[in-house]
Amino acid sequence: MTFLRRLLPLPILALVLALATALTASQAMADPNKTLDRIKASGVLRFPVMVGEEPGYVKDPATGNWSGFYMDWADDIAGLLGVKVEPVETTWGNLAADFQANKIDLVFGLNPNPKRGLVVDYLNAPLFTDAWAVVAKKGFEKKSWAELNDPSVRIVVQKGGTMQVVAEAMTPKAQIIPVEERPLGVLEMQANRADVMILAIFDAIQVQKQINGVVILPKPMLLNPAMIGIKREDGNEGYANWLVNWVNQQRALGLAQGKLHAAFEKAGIDLSVLPAEFSF
Repeated sequence: MTFLRRLLPLPILALVLALATALTASQAMADPNKTLDRIKASGVLRFPVMVGEEPGYVKDPATGNWSGFYMDWADDIAGLLGVKVEPVETTWGNLAADFQANKIDLVFGLNPNPKRGLVVDYLNAPLFTDAWAVVAKKGFEKKSWAELNDPSVRIVVQKGGTMQVVAEAMTPKAQIIPVEERPLGVLEMQANRADVMILAIFDAIQVQKQINGVVILPKPMLLNPAMIGIKREDGNEGYANWLVNWVNQQRALGLAQGKLHAAFEKAGIDLSVLPAEFSF
């Protein structure tokens, strides 16, 4: 400090000291556990749920209660935090807006998306790995993205979801049909208004049963890491670090993989379609 007094005039020295004091105070006020403490204090973990997204999200029409493997994970996290899950019904395309409106606290199964990443922080540790597939009626012969990229091919996708990004990138020449929710895409397939539907492979296996169709993993295989997203805000560092710790345990002990296998088996989903080299 004596050195600075010798070099700087008093007004400039005062300004430097004021800025240093303000910066120190700002750093001291930045609480990395602010988000985590807010969730604990609220008593609820606000969690997005979606209609027609079985077996990840399953709604009981009689009671309105939600279950599924995403809900199981949410319940686990909520239990560790000492809070309860509060379901918030939404769609994949609305998630960024939900975070901005402070309606939800985390979401599972997000795909890397730089545009959404402007308002959402992605944890740098996928809970599981998926792959992009298409569901088609039996007899459909096109097996590669290059073959699907044809003006005669009608491809249905969920609007605002990563499947739409995939379709526009890999099959821009095809007829792309956006719909709001997966059940509407199934209806397009059943009504023969679409030839294929792009889905994450685990969802594709589920939809395949509904349309009595086939699941195709177009070549080259596009892997699809399922990430956790949280709201981008000051003070979420402790929350993000804690969730990464939880994800690493789920992966290292086989808990995530075991839960997925159990959920798919319960839903009658045949995983034999998965290629030997694919692992989630």
